[in-house]
Amino acid sequence: MIDQLTEITGQIAGLLWGSPLTLLILLGTGVYLTIRLRFVQVAGFRHSAQLISGKYDHPDDSGEVSHFQALSTALSATIGTGNIAGVATAISLGGPGALFWMWITAFIGMATKFTECSLSLKFREVDENGNTAGGPMYTLLHGLKLKKTAMAFAFFALIASFGIGNMVQANSVVDGLSYLHPDAKNYSWIIGLVMAVMVGLVILGGVKRIAKVASTIVPFMALLYISAAMIVLFNNMEALPSALNTIFTHALNPWSVGGAAVGEAIRWGVARGLFSNEAGLGSAPIAHAAAKTNEPVREGLVAMMGPFIDTLVICSMTGLVIIVTGSYIDRAEDVVGAALTAAAFSSELGDGGAAVVGIGLTLFAFSTIIAWSYYGDRSAKFLFGDGAVMPYRVVYTLAVVVGAAVPLQLVWNIADITNLRIDVYEEGEIFMTLFAPQCFTKKGEVDGKTVLIAYSDGDVLLDMEQVTITGKGFRFTSENNRFELFHESKVLVKESARDMKGVEL
Repeated sequence: MIDQLTEITGQIAGLLWGSPLTLLILLGTGVYLTIRLRFVQVAGFRHSAQLISGKYDHPDDSGEVSHFQALSTALSATIGTGNIAGVATAISLGGPGALFWMWITAFIGMATKFTECSLSLKFREVDENGNTAGGPMYTLLHGLKLKKTAMAFAFFALIASFGIGNMVQANSVVDGLSYLHPDAKNYSWIIGLVMAVMVGLVILGGVKRIAKVASTIVPFMALLYISAAMIVLFNNMEALPSALNTIFTHALNPWSVGGAAVGEAIRWGVARGLFSNEAGLGSAPIAHAAAKTNEPVREGLVAMMGPFIDTLVICSMTGLVIIVTGSYIDRAEDVVGAALTAAAFSSELGDGGAAVVGIGLTLFAFSTIIAWSYYGDRSAKFLFGDGAVMPYRVVYTLAVVVGAAVPLQLVWNIADITNLRIDVYEEGEIFMTLFAPQCFTKKGEVDGKTVLIAYSDGDVLLDMEQVTITGKGFRFTSENNRFELFHESKVLVKESARDMKGVEL
């Protein structure tokens, strides 16, 4: 049943996020709200900082957590592997100019975040015990009277919590620890069990405990990562003006880098920016709905600082480190994503650079797990009532073990909103099936023929008749059905393959 649901939702998500129209709608909405709200990002910035500092906190207001704790919980879910691997991917595929378009997307996204989180406060529910429940599903239900749409949002959020919020992040913790200890992947089951205990101790206490832990982890991990980045930037201070010039030139000057290159910078910058800060995706409003305030606009102002911190600060640190060190230029073909970021930090900090990336990945991923548990349990409550919350938390905790230890195709399908499946036919029958998360596709022309090009720096699985092949990073073109796997390739010979004369890789 879950396999079928996963495949269906993966296909729907692939259709939505595989289209530039989706990115245009999200970005266009942000532009509209920015103009309609008279640049609230600028006008309300100072007041946002005052609210976060606790200046306007009132203990008698409805809600469960402070402004700062609500923001920390939301940031726990948004500050993640995308800040380390996503930025590197954008620069690798879209050039340095992609960072500029991430900035633009974040600035515009602040207005979107302000709007959706203000609405989540306005239409939240507060029970007799003071427990809150809010988010897009309640806005859709009470504000727009769209019950079916509200239920659909909650359902997909519930599914996503196990994938993007849980199992994939658990795998990322193992990956992060491998930067600190190369043999960490050999102990994935043990790591998963330890994580499950830690996650359970946090999430079983509800949003107050989640917010308390998040408000401790988020500042620490952000300060650690930013401090390491500042050391690298300080050591390359003379290269910083040139790096900024490179960013703006590649982003805005089509005559310097070619119109197509500028188009790629826009595409990758906008896509990675939207995915990084999640403005308009509807997850953060669930956390902000628990804020202790009776003024919806106040929490909207607090929430809009999320894209600022996530993209304009932390993602900028990653991007500038990669650019000033020149790591994006002088690199091996398979050095992409988190590996590129690690190489950039290591070029200045040695083994300490890899440690920073490893600790960052571990803490970012762990914090995402605990934050997404709250998104999932609010969705469960909306769909099935209060009785579903505790069973959800128990199952969610157990899923951490599975996610850490097993690179399941199911996990990939649930988790990745840009999931790709490609079937390669030979003589009318499927010869090979490619499954890949975090995958991007585009159409091109070769000798006047339209071809499909797909590429990713994430996990990939090739399912063939006689073997299953896994790896990280790939490129595929339909012109000649050629697959290129970059690294970590493993071949599993199936039991049905009794007489193999050879397999061409």
